[in-house]
This record gives sequence, C-alpha cells and structure tokens, in this order.
Amino acid sequence: MSGRFETLSVEHASTTARVAAELRRAVFEGELESGTALREIALAESLGVSRPTVREALTVLVAEGLATREPHRGVSVATPEASSVRDVCRARQVLEGAGVEGWDRAGDEDRLRVRTTLDAYTRAVREGASYEELNERHLAFHVALVGLTGSSRLVQMAEALMDELKLALAQVDRLNRNAHDQADTHEALVDLLESGRIEGEDGARSFLRHHIDDAEVEIIGALGLE
Repeated sequence: MSGRFETLSVEHASTTARVAAELRRAVFEGELESGTALREIALAESLGVSRPTVREALTVLVAEGLATREPHRGVSVATPEASSVRDVCRARQVLEGAGVEGWDRAGDEDRLRVRTTLDAYTRAVREGASYEELNERHLAFHVALVGLTGSSRLVQMAEALMDELKLALAQVDRLNRNAHDQADTHEALVDLLESGRIEGEDGARSFLRHHIDDAEVEIIGALGLE
C-alpha cells in the first residue's frame, strides 16, 4: 500500500512555497508593481526553478488576491479598483464598528487580543520590519477588532475583506511610508476603548468611522484610482 505515496515530494512543495514567498515579498516591497506581467519562463530562469514550480507559485498568489489570471493574457500583479476599495471600506465600517460597539460585552481574551496585536504592530514599526510584515501586523489588528463581536463567522468575513485590501494597503504604506503614523492612530483608538469611551463624537466608534473613511480616501488617492 505504501507504493502509492512514492511520487510525493516535500522538497518540491517547499520549493513552490519559497518561490511564492519570494514573489510575495517582491510585490509588497514594490519590486513588482501593480499590473506587472508575471511570465513563467522569465521567472523560472531568474529564480532557477522549473516552469511548473513557478506556475504553482503563481496559483498561490492568485488565490491570495495578489495576482490575477486572465485568459490569453496570463498572470499579472493585481491592480486594486476604486469601487472595490470603497466597497471593502463600507463592509469594514459594519464589521469593525460592531466590534468596537461590543467592547464592554467582549470577553477578556478578545479584548487582550486587540492590545497584543497592536503591540505587535507597533513593535514591527519600531524594528523597521518589511512592508509585508507591517501589512500582516496592521491587518491582524483590524481583524482583532471584529473579534470583539465574539462571532467566528464575522471574523472569517473580516479576514476575507483584509485579503482583498492587503495589496492596496501595502502599496500605500510603501508609497507614503506612514506606518509610524498608522501605529499612533491605532494606539489612540485602543486608548479610547480601554478608557471606556465608546460613543459620542469623541468616542472610539466615531474615531474608527473617521479612520476608515480617511483610509479609503488615502488608498484611492495614493494609487491614482478613479
């Protein structure tokens, strides 16, 4: 019975993962900009791997929303659209807003996760982490806000939204180099939550609403979207 597993290869799988990781890094660091064609032959020669390995790695990036595959045109780095950015931000208002409004009812573990994800983000900023890591830490914080609802389904929805927004946010952070400002803004939001100031014009809910509105305008403006 063991013979059926003879074709399995851990080395092959890890090579695909390494190629995907390198391409992902290049996208977040701006070496591969939106719209850049990802040609299998050129990438295989550059990375010293086979075309099937590159093809599998590109499939991973497409699944993550970092690349798009079009018939007769191949794969290219994804280009965010203004309508999608606006729609994602509207959905974020609902999900993250529900989390903020549920702060007082949230469990200790969920509230602690908000603080720990923020601390991880600010630490990454201080240490000069890569844009890829900064992006991951940033988005983990926003997902933690949704976790305050206590709903695993809403958290899954938030994670899907963040995947859609991941490339756009990474490009804005890279272009504006504003990770420090973002960390300070998030710190102010958590301070409002932890002090119990949720409602009102100076409360956390209003702060979050303005924050997401500003993010929408910043993303669309920085990337020159219409």
